[in-house]
Amino acid sequence: MVKIKEPDAIKRLILSNDFEHKRIISISAHIDHGKTTTTDYLMRRAGLMSDAAAGQALMTDSDEEEQERGITIFTSVVLLNFEIEGEEYLVQLSDTPGHLSFTGEVSRALRASDGAVILVDALEGVMTQTETNIRLAVGGEACKPVLFINKVDRLINELKLPPAKVYERIDIIIAKVNELIKKVAPKEYALDWRVSFQEGSVAIGSAKTGWAFTMKTLEKKNIKPIVVFEKYNEGDDRWLRDNLPLDDALLEMIVKHLPNPKDAQKYKIPRIWSGDLESNEGKALLNCDSKGPLIGMITKIFIDPKSKRPTLIGRVFSGTINAGQEIQLVNMKQNAKVKRLGVQEITDILDMDEVPAGNLFSVFGFMCPSGETFVEPGSGLKGFEAIEYVSEPVVSRSIKPIDPQEIAKLGEVVSKWIMADPTARFVHDKESGEYRLDGIDPLQIEILTKRINEQVKIKVSEPIIVYREKMTDRGDEFHTKSPNGHNRIRMYLEPLDAKTVELIRKRRITAEMPDRERAAILRDEAGWDAKEARKILDIYESSMLVDAMSGVQRFERIFSYLQTTFREFIDGGPIAKEPVMGVKVVLTDATVHTDPAHTGYNEVATMVSAGLNMGFLTGKPGLFEPVLNTDIKTPTDTQGQVIKVLTGHRGQIVTIEGEEDTVTVRGTLPTAETIGIADEFRSATAGRSFFGYEFRGFEPLPGNMQEEIILEIRERKGMPQEMPSLSSWNRWIYKRTS
Repeated sequence: MVKIKEPDAIKRLILSNDFEHKRIISISAHIDHGKTTTTDYLMRRAGLMSDAAAGQALMTDSDEEEQERGITIFTSVVLLNFEIEGEEYLVQLSDTPGHLSFTGEVSRALRASDGAVILVDALEGVMTQTETNIRLAVGGEACKPVLFINKVDRLINELKLPPAKVYERIDIIIAKVNELIKKVAPKEYALDWRVSFQEGSVAIGSAKTGWAFTMKTLEKKNIKPIVVFEKYNEGDDRWLRDNLPLDDALLEMIVKHLPNPKDAQKYKIPRIWSGDLESNEGKALLNCDSKGPLIGMITKIFIDPKSKRPTLIGRVFSGTINAGQEIQLVNMKQNAKVKRLGVQEITDILDMDEVPAGNLFSVFGFMCPSGETFVEPGSGLKGFEAIEYVSEPVVSRSIKPIDPQEIAKLGEVVSKWIMADPTARFVHDKESGEYRLDGIDPLQIEILTKRINEQVKIKVSEPIIVYREKMTDRGDEFHTKSPNGHNRIRMYLEPLDAKTVELIRKRRITAEMPDRERAAILRDEAGWDAKEARKILDIYESSMLVDAMSGVQRFERIFSYLQTTFREFIDGGPIAKEPVMGVKVVLTDATVHTDPAHTGYNEVATMVSAGLNMGFLTGKPGLFEPVLNTDIKTPTDTQGQVIKVLTGHRGQIVTIEGEEDTVTVRGTLPTAETIGIADEFRSATAGRSFFGYEFRGFEPLPGNMQEEIILEIRERKGMPQEMPSLSSWNRWIYKRTS
């Protein structure tokens, strides 16, 4: 239970239209760079923990799994009330995870944030997840950054660096962060959003001992940076905590350099909402108007570890949400009632009767996926753009209930967790009867299966890599028939162009959106023919079904069966029942029997499946494997050992960058080769290297490995031990008889 200090003050600030004294921020960093330790000091300043506990309690790591593993797994949301220079401020803070497995939590937190505190370990420097977080925060969600360079004590105590070398290290980190900011920031802010120690948007310190300073702090207190080295030499780090408190430096940056909700929404809304900005609702969104039409988003689902009850956390961008109110969930196309409303304080809710625009909130009483837009029922308002995720599910474990009678319950439990974390996926393979949980990496799956097992006892297989099936050329056109011979369909398959795949992945285009709106985007941004762009039948995963038919009668009767078959094909292709990626299926003709008795599911599914599988196999398909970008920071004298480990696992060297007595080896590495590789790097460098990675994408599995891996997967799935061929489906080819 979180003991909230001054709850009435927090409520008053929530309801206030004094935006100048509100900040909504996330703290983001590479794993173990010190986010949660840093957050402790803000909690202490707000009166939520003792001075002695700050930096030790890791209060926002409230989950037992987080405490056991020593890492942040779930974003924690807390509202903190501060007095700064005699003025009262409300900081609405999300402490986000730093591990690749949980980048979805970061993406969702940033959607609801206006600013980001980026943490970097002074010794490790800018790592892969640092780069990812800057891209997500600054580029993806238009969150203005400030920088905290943490663990400076390691440079002094561990590396024994003199002041000049420490300053040089810090300058290098600032330069790298600014290079990334300039690359991804909105063009109009590429220069203004750069961080600067001289201007006060960079803090330097140590969360472990609770001190930090900005240039403004030093000027205000008339302290020289050299005092840090003197106090460490004297063994008096307590002086640093007392005279340069970490919370002072952080709050100064947050208040002086990060925007308030009203200012931020003026440039954030055009990036996340594609409606008419000149309309009443558009103007209300831009102005963060609490009296405007209600529009908000659910950005996080907190599932209580004990009760398993979900609390939905989000942000109101326009209007006011009220307790007891009925709201409409835009993508789910259904209404829900807000049974309980409040604001989140880590694991508890501070109840509120209403929460106006420009604030985070918590609701209880219904369930929906993270990323859902809500509005007033009947308003017909447009939803927000989908939250973009940087990783795809590439690791899989099959799961099944120990008690077969609990199969339905398993589906309900898993669907709740998938709603909370849409970066994972739950698939039922009808042919094998297997239920499969796919995730970003083994750790994410391990956490999810452990949570599921607490509600439904399950058997879980060992983790396996999930490949993708992809065609590289246009396939042949096939004319297939139903088993009863009364229905026919003609189609061909070809690779979907990269720009369209990107539009699908970013959910710029969806199956549900109006045809005209989707067609305009395809025409303007992907170069589609205007007529073809208006004839999209379905979009699923990264693939598309297109209608190029003319004059076909009764097609609507078989469409639902055809769509189901198309989606099942995308979930598992003919090579090895792995997900199909980036395919455009074009229907060119169809014949549908007049009698509905002859157009049942089996008749339609058989002919459609035959056309899909044969069209795919004639398009030079292959398996594509998930690949990671990786960087290894290591002492110069261990560079050779690191390269040997990387290339020994099919890794490719991209760049080698020297930095005094260390080098950063950047490269690519197949996900299948990552198991245990961190230990190999540590062993090869006597524990002196730092290893990080992020998802890169899918690349062709080497030709000499294709057949071996395909047959291995087919054996595991109980498929025939032979390479796929047209012979499995060619009996359904329609041959005209004279």
